Amino acid sequence: MTAPETGGLRARPAFRAQAPVVAVVALGGAAGATARYAATLWWPTPPHGFPWTILWVNAVGSAVIGVFMVVITEVRAAHPLVRPFFGTGVLGGFTTFSTYAVDTRNLLDGGHLASGLVHLAVTPCAALLAVWTAAAATRRVLIGRQP
Repeated sequence: MTAPETGGLRARPAFRAQAPVVAVVALGGAAGATARYAATLWWPTPPHGFPWTILWVNAVGSAVIGVFMVVITEVRAAHPLVRPFFGTGVLGGFTTFSTYAVDTRNLLDGGHLASGLVHLAVTPCAALLAVWTAAAATRRVLIGRQP
């Protein structure tokens, strides 16, 4: 059995329909990554020091994701490009799994086993707690619902 032929004419409209989404994700990602970089410049991690900046960036970004998702899914309708721009782009560029992984590896490779393991465990727990707490608080404040 062979895959159905898709002509160039069918592929172009699908790309054109997705082009605005790709563009806003790219723009949002650039803004989020720039904000994260600015945070690391304002609060640099010393060599072999605990990466507090990235821990806080991930926790704060996760909290904002919790607020944002409640607002756009439960409180009010948003333009179709808001979620890809802000949720995927800005907040996806701001929060960072790759830097978290590199920081953890650097701590472990540098002989800081306890700090590396703490960072490995605390960052995802802080991010999950932040998103859950922010979403619950947003629901309670904006909708009046109990979590």
